[in-house]
Amino acid sequence: MAALAQPACSFPTFLGCFRPSPRSFSNIRVHPSRNLSTSMSLQSSEPVATKTDPPTDDNVLLQYVVLRRDLIDKWPLGSVVTQGCHASVSAIWSHKEDPHTLQYCSPDNIDSMHKVTLEVKGETQILNLSEKLLAAGIAHKLWIEHPENFPTCLATKPYPKSMVSPFFKKLKLCK
Repeated sequence: MAALAQPACSFPTFLGCFRPSPRSFSNIRVHPSRNLSTSMSLQSSEPVATKTDPPTDDNVLLQYVVLRRDLIDKWPLGSVVTQGCHASVSAIWSHKEDPHTLQYCSPDNIDSMHKVTLEVKGETQILNLSEKLLAAGIAHKLWIEHPENFPTCLATKPYPKSMVSPFFKKLKLCK
């Protein structure tokens, strides 16, 4: 059988060319709560989930995302959500070698991440919260929108709930 010619890669060279082999998707697992008939079929007889003991409420890893209520009331919802996404990804990426972050993003936990989205009244409150977290050594990302150069939200890196919940207990859930 003649070999098929590979198409030229249309991606920029810094991204490289991704040509999946038949084995590229052999280790994909589907979360047990997903409906396999509408998802993808498993090509392996491996168990779907390989989780260890479930975490207790106090040691569950979670990420806090804090948005500004004044922006929620003025901006389109999608714009505010995007700000939270920026802060969340930045906090995780900046701490990608941290043991808690590695566990939070591990294949066994990727489909069961825990985030708590809270709100503060405005810029002064988010700056005060950031200073309080810095003073306590709680790693987080204060997202600054550019070119306006003002803080829109913040997100912590993943932590066990018991380590960080005291800093957020007075804040309201974002609704």
